[in-house]
Amino acid sequence: MMDYAVALAVTFLLLAGSLFALVAALGVVRMPDLYTRMHAASKAGTVGSGMLLFAAGVASGEVAVFARALAGFVFFLLTAPVAAHLLAKAAHQTGHRLGPQSVRDDLAKR
Repeated sequence: MMDYAVALAVTFLLLAGSLFALVAALGVVRMPDLYTRMHAASKAGTVGSGMLLFAAGVASGEVAVFARALAGFVFFLLTAPVAAHLLAKAAHQTGHRLGPQSVRDDLAKR
């Protein structure tokens, strides 16, 4: 019975993580400008990769592997938003324009 519950949890994590990764990929392709593409990639990509890491950790059945997967997820949570923010700030400072749907530019010099 426990093997079935673990297999079900791993299946759920793999499917959900793959769905989030797919949404991130679609967001990168479909969004209108660099800033919204980075937002899609950083948010959905982080959650998707975290779920896939958890699936690998749970499927291994070892505490050490699960701890590494958890550490990897925490690393993603700490670095992906910061990296996306720094890339967006650098793109804005170099003059990369917002998409036509953007309402306002909070970083524009007044």
